[in-house]
Amino acid sequence: MKIAIFGAKGMIGQRILREALERGHDATVVVRDPTSYQITSDKVKAVKGEATDTESVATAVAGQDAVIVSIAPGHDGNPEMWVEAAHALIAGLNKAGVSRLLIVGGAGSLEIAPGLKLFDSPDFPAAWKDMAKALGAALEVYRTADLDWTFFSPAIMIEPGERTGKFRIGKDQVLFDEQGQSRISAEDFAVAMLDELEKPAHLRERITITY
Repeated sequence: MKIAIFGAKGMIGQRILREALERGHDATVVVRDPTSYQITSDKVKAVKGEATDTESVATAVAGQDAVIVSIAPGHDGNPEMWVEAAHALIAGLNKAGVSRLLIVGGAGSLEIAPGLKLFDSPDFPAAWKDMAKALGAALEVYRTADLDWTFFSPAIMIEPGERTGKFRIGKDQVLFDEQGQSRISAEDFAVAMLDELEKPAHLRERITITY
């Protein structure tokens, strides 16, 4: 399968790329400066592209079977970038004739209780609220898309760790383990994403992945 990946340099994106390559897929890494990207496999190529620009997206993803998006604005960036990118990605994929889109989202817009989103809960860190709300707004944009999209919200805690291949899939609510924790390794998050890509079971849905 030919997969275009936005954000392959990030903590999660690196692991998605690795998982895709280990499964034998071809990857097109979409970056602002392809000359700065170090190619480590003959199954990877780098092309110039910007997730917030429709024409750039359309050019970068032409001929791909699927697109994976794992982008972030950076600590000093504008969280609204996620919403801008959602609009541009939808329009760009439609223009390029690519229908499959998988998005790395956040946990903040998951429900912690009926009708209460995690980012509105009293203990949610104020420094992360704008980013969490922007990702939640981006999800609502993707819900309007005439594409075969899947939006992946990780557990509350996601960090580098072990690839076990064992996890649970949920929908719009935070899932906790027996110790009351909500966590997933970035490696197993990547496994879940590639599983969904290869055998779609949650088209046009948001799902969450946790232990």
